[in-house]
Amino acid sequence: MRVLIALGGNAMTAPDGSARQEHQRAAITEAMEPVADVVAAGDQVVLTHGNGPQVGNLLVKNELSAAVVPPVSLDWCGAQTQGTIGLLILNALDAALARRDRPARVAALVSRTLVAADDPHFAAPTKPIGRYLPEPEARVMVEHGQTWQDRGERGWRRVVASPEPIESLDAPAAAALLDAGYVVTCSGGGGIPVVRDPDGRLRGVEAVIDKDLTAAVLARQLGVDALVIATDVEAAVVGFGTPDARAIGAVTVDRLRALAADGNFAGGSMGPKVEAACRFAEAGGRAVITSLHHLGPALRGGAGTVVTY
Repeated sequence: MRVLIALGGNAMTAPDGSARQEHQRAAITEAMEPVADVVAAGDQVVLTHGNGPQVGNLLVKNELSAAVVPPVSLDWCGAQTQGTIGLLILNALDAALARRDRPARVAALVSRTLVAADDPHFAAPTKPIGRYLPEPEARVMVEHGQTWQDRGERGWRRVVASPEPIESLDAPAAAALLDAGYVVTCSGGGGIPVVRDPDGRLRGVEAVIDKDLTAAVLARQLGVDALVIATDVEAAVVGFGTPDARAIGAVTVDRLRALAADGNFAGGSMGPKVEAACRFAEAGGRAVITSLHHLGPALRGGAGTVVTY
């Protein structure tokens, strides 16, 4: 079976969300254990991951040094975090597979995601990123061409576009590596956002692409049998945080979309995961939302929210 596993932010940081080097290394080392079990069971595996805390760290460095060194753009931040997270995954997965006497070749791609230059999200950026700043500090970043909004008592916060992913441009490289027996990491952080200019050239843009929506696109391109969206809960939940909360098991796309329309899934957390699962299932695949610790059983139908058309 060919499987794409989309790792959530909880797999990249400490339980409190901190992203110090040692915390990232420890979290990714733990996350690779269930991934190694899947590889050892004989499945082909491609990984993708979030990068919010890591990009957040880079943005703070941009802000602190903006008066001395020009800040780098979000496409550069995405490329940098793909590289650093990829390194941690390579080392941790190599070690986990060696402990299972199942050495496997592991690769990490710095990879791009194509978005439309005329995507309406560019005209009205709404995706908040980074920390809050007092107005004088935010004004320095505005002078560098960034968009910041006054958020009241908490201060100013940067907002960027979050366009729809169209294509993972480096999926062919991932497919070739999978066919050659590699475990592949691709499209981390939703992929480095690029647009195609009228002359055909590709150009990086200031944007953040939802990593789960990109995972659904990549999964279709690679023809995977199952898309697993790994999060910090065993399954998607109706009535989350209430006494009536209940986990969702096997569910159709129509039913899950109806639950989403009723406001059951928060836009900044479970909402994109549900949408990504529905999109992949609509294309004929099987999507699963579960925790990393239930990864093996979920792939065999014994855990998680399993979405089919």
